[in-house]
Amino acid sequence: MHSNVVYEFGPFRLEPRERRLAREGRAIPLTGKAFDTLCALVKNHGTLVPKQDLMNAVWPETTVEENNLDRNISALRKALGEAGGRPFIETVPRAGYRFVAPVTERSSHMAGASAVANRDTENLPRQEIRFCATADKVRIAYATVGSGFPLVKVANCFNHLDFEWGSPIWRHWVRDFANGYSIVRYDGRGNGLSEWEVDDISFEAWVHDLETVVDAAGLDKFGLLGVSQGGAVAIAYAARHPERVSHLILCGAYSRGANHREQLESVQVRRALETLVQVNWGQTNPSFFQMVTNLYIPDRSTPEDQNWFKDLQVKSVSPVNLVNIMRVCDEINVRPVLSSISVPTAVFHSDRDRVAPLHEGRILAAEIPGARFVPLSSGNHLLLGEEPAWQVFREELGSFLKAKD
Repeated sequence: MHSNVVYEFGPFRLEPRERRLAREGRAIPLTGKAFDTLCALVKNHGTLVPKQDLMNAVWPETTVEENNLDRNISALRKALGEAGGRPFIETVPRAGYRFVAPVTERSSHMAGASAVANRDTENLPRQEIRFCATADKVRIAYATVGSGFPLVKVANCFNHLDFEWGSPIWRHWVRDFANGYSIVRYDGRGNGLSEWEVDDISFEAWVHDLETVVDAAGLDKFGLLGVSQGGAVAIAYAARHPERVSHLILCGAYSRGANHREQLESVQVRRALETLVQVNWGQTNPSFFQMVTNLYIPDRSTPEDQNWFKDLQVKSVSPVNLVNIMRVCDEINVRPVLSSISVPTAVFHSDRDRVAPLHEGRILAAEIPGARFVPLSSGNHLLLGEEPAWQVFREELGSFLKAKD
C-alpha cells in the first residue's frame, strides 16, 4: 500500500502511513492486526479477498488459525458500524471477505489540490440555504449567493447544495458569476438536501419545484439557466411564464429524452445503465462510478475532479431515486413548445458530449425563435473550470446577459 495514499469511505478516513483510522476527525483505536486487516480489505475494495490471501497479507511470516482473522473482522465491524443500514464488510461464505462501501483514494498531491479548492471557496460570498415546501408537501432546499440581477440555475441530477459548494465540478459556476449576479440554486426532489422520500418524481413535479423555489425566493424577473435535463425544465417554465424570464440559457441541454430520439442503440445502452443503477452495482463495483464519471467529464479532468464527482454520485441521490430520475429523463419531450419560446435564448453545447449529443443542442437552437448557438470544443457534459470551453462559456454568457439587461 503506497505510503502517500489515504482512503475515505462514508464518514471514515484511513491513513496507512500514520496507521490511523478516523471518523469525522476523531481517531478510532484498533489493534495492529485489525488495522492491517482493514488496510488489506480497503486496498482491494469491491473485490473478493480469499481468506487465505487475507491471512497471508496480515500475518506474512506466521501461520495462524482462521479464528484470528474472524476476531479481526468482528472488531472491524464493531468499529465501523453500518452505512445506510448496510455493513462495510461483506462475508462471502466459504470464500472470503469483500469491502463493499465506495472508497475514494487520495494522494498527498490531491490533498494539496483540495487545499487550493478550499481557498477558492473561502473567496466566495457566503451562501444561504433555506427550505420551502411544494404544493404536494415536498421539502425543497435552495441557496442564494452574490448580489445583483437574479440568475436561477435549475436543478439537475447529482446536485447537493452543501457538498458541491467546495467541489471543482460546480464551484466555478458560482465563483465566476456571483460578483455580478445573485445566484439561486436548488436541489430537486429526491436529490441533495431536498427531501428524498417522495411519491412523485415526474417532469411536471420538476417544473412545479422550480415555480415553488422562485416564488419562495421572492423573484419577480430573472435569468434562467438549465444544464442537462434542467434545460427541458427551464424551457417548460419559460413557455408558461415568459413574463418572468429575462434570459434563457441552455447548456448541454436537450428537448427530448432517449425514448424520443432516433438512435435505438442509445436507448438500449440507457436501459443497461438503469439496470446497473437499480441493482446498486456501484456498491460492490466502484468501477461503475468511474464509468459514469467518464461519461460526464472525460476531458481534462484531474484525479481530484474525478474523485469529487464519484463522491457526489453517492452523496447526492439514492439508487432508487436515480433510476426514477433517469426514467423521467428518458420520457422528456418539450420539443413541441420550442417554437413558442419568446424570451432571448442562448444555447451552449459541447461538440463531443456523450450524455446529450450535439444534435440535440442544434435542435434547440434551430427551433427556438432567434436563439443564439454557441458550440463548445469539449467532450464534457458538465464544463470544468480550467478547460478552455468554460472560458468561452463564461465570456459569451456574460456578453449575452449584459446585452439584454
